[in-house]
Amino acid sequence: MTKTSKKFHAEPADEPVSEHDLEAQAKKLDQWVHTQLAHLSPGLSPISLSLAFMDWAMHLGQSPGQQMLLMKEFLENANRNLLAAAPETDARFSDETWAQYPYHVMKSLFKAQSDMVQKATQVEGMSDHHRQMVDFFTRQWLDALSPSNWPLTNPNVLHKGVDTKGESLLKGWQNYLKDLENTLSNTSLQPDATLKPLPYVVGKDVAITPGKVIYSNHLIELIHYTPTTAKVFAEPVLIVPSCIMKYYILDLSPHNSMVNYLVSQGHSVFMISWRNPDSNDRNLSLEDYLRMGVMEAMTATRKASGSDRIHAIGYCLGGTFLSIVAAIHDHDHRNDKPRRGKAAPKAASLHPDDLPELASVCLLAAQTDFSEPGALGIFIDDDQLKTLREGMAEKGYMSGKNMAGAFQFLNARELVWSQKTRRYLLGEDEISMDMMSWNADHTRLPERMHNEYLIQFFLHDALAEGHYKFEGRGIALMDIKAPLFVVGTLRDHVSPWKSVYKIHLLTDTDTTFVLVAGGHNAGIISEPGHPRRSFQMDHAAKGHAWMDPDEWAAKAPSHDGSWWPAMHDYLKHHSSKQVAVSSLPKTKSLGDAPGNYILMRYAD
Repeated sequence: MTKTSKKFHAEPADEPVSEHDLEAQAKKLDQWVHTQLAHLSPGLSPISLSLAFMDWAMHLGQSPGQQMLLMKEFLENANRNLLAAAPETDARFSDETWAQYPYHVMKSLFKAQSDMVQKATQVEGMSDHHRQMVDFFTRQWLDALSPSNWPLTNPNVLHKGVDTKGESLLKGWQNYLKDLENTLSNTSLQPDATLKPLPYVVGKDVAITPGKVIYSNHLIELIHYTPTTAKVFAEPVLIVPSCIMKYYILDLSPHNSMVNYLVSQGHSVFMISWRNPDSNDRNLSLEDYLRMGVMEAMTATRKASGSDRIHAIGYCLGGTFLSIVAAIHDHDHRNDKPRRGKAAPKAASLHPDDLPELASVCLLAAQTDFSEPGALGIFIDDDQLKTLREGMAEKGYMSGKNMAGAFQFLNARELVWSQKTRRYLLGEDEISMDMMSWNADHTRLPERMHNEYLIQFFLHDALAEGHYKFEGRGIALMDIKAPLFVVGTLRDHVSPWKSVYKIHLLTDTDTTFVLVAGGHNAGIISEPGHPRRSFQMDHAAKGHAWMDPDEWAAKAPSHDGSWWPAMHDYLKHHSSKQVAVSSLPKTKSLGDAPGNYILMRYAD
């Protein structure tokens, strides 16, 4: 007993765990569990998803009358679809073989069932957010179950398999194995240097409009494109692309490059190229993107062009950034005006003194009011953002691959199921396109900036409701005095056009609104000569009254072709004169376009 006791007392006592360490370990454990659960629900919060479907199930469960009406309508629709010979509007069933038995029966029952299930999601009493989530995920589920996605229920797959003696099915299986191998090898642990080359090489096949990098900081490179005309408009054009994507969506191949088009029309064009961030950039803020990004680019453009006035074009999130900077730019001018006969005390300027005047502001598929964010709204609530923050806290950034997957998820019918059907069941190779190559060139977002963006804009709609602050001072879009040229796209899953249109509520400046056929990317990249392009355009003078978007769409004149010439005419109208290219100030080149930041790629 004595020896045992002596031995026991000789051992050093364990260090007590501090309360702070215990809390940190508990928090780390919770975050790990939440992250693992999020992996099972495409990065979304399983709690939010569960609450939404519980809300729906409980309300539908106590509505037996609505259930009976839904079943009655299902039977009527199924019978009508079986007997009717109406033209097929769903591209998945457009082939004439779907009109044959038994595929006509499968298609008719599926369409009737889809209609019934989608109507069943619209139950009175549910919260709007839960209704939107249930409706969205129900559509995803229905799209996955479509008979067009399965080999034994798709007549095109069976007929092609017979016609090719099984070669199409073999090729499809090979495509699947190839994609699986690429997916397994392309992990976040993969060295960036070993990434598979893009189908269209940046600087060789795309982003080849000649130019020079004339300014650089930690966040941006600024490119000045080489003029191709003897004279250019005195007011240069600065393009602010979205940092969610690589800038060369606006400088793809020469025939569909917006940059190349503007240069050919006599504009002196500058472009921001955002740095692709890594974990060391986790603390870059939204204000950093506004000041180091947009404002410093504007100042550098003024210095390089020698013009005190510039045109600015912002695309997607770049347009949101630009609208804030435009409001900041005019903020001091309005607040310095006398109030009730007394001069207002002059406040410190929120922007650099050498910021140029804005001759016009063009916003392309850019939201400023986030109260109706469309399908993106399903990702936005307190618990969803908590899950997202926990995922970003591990790395210090929002993964480009995850972000691309989320956008693909929004249009899964075309970007997932139809594509996989062609590739795996029909054995067809993907048609290589510059935009598809660009779409695979992912970008990241720094943790702090992305958190601030989602919380302030998507969750609290601070910009539209007057709560947004820049360096502690309130900013509102009503301060914008520059004329606006605003573009929305008809089938936009990222920036719904009616949401973009609501800038009419937030400003009273001269506004030209354009509604373009197409989606978020294809509608903007609408070069002259592209078939089946059209747009509507109308103008609202300064001090305009409100017009409902549906009423606007019913009245606005329609035009065939690309909207790019209309943008050029607008820029020309708001420019003062043309100057000889040789008279432009010379600036020191930091290298050739497309620069270095655009070439930064990561596995995730």
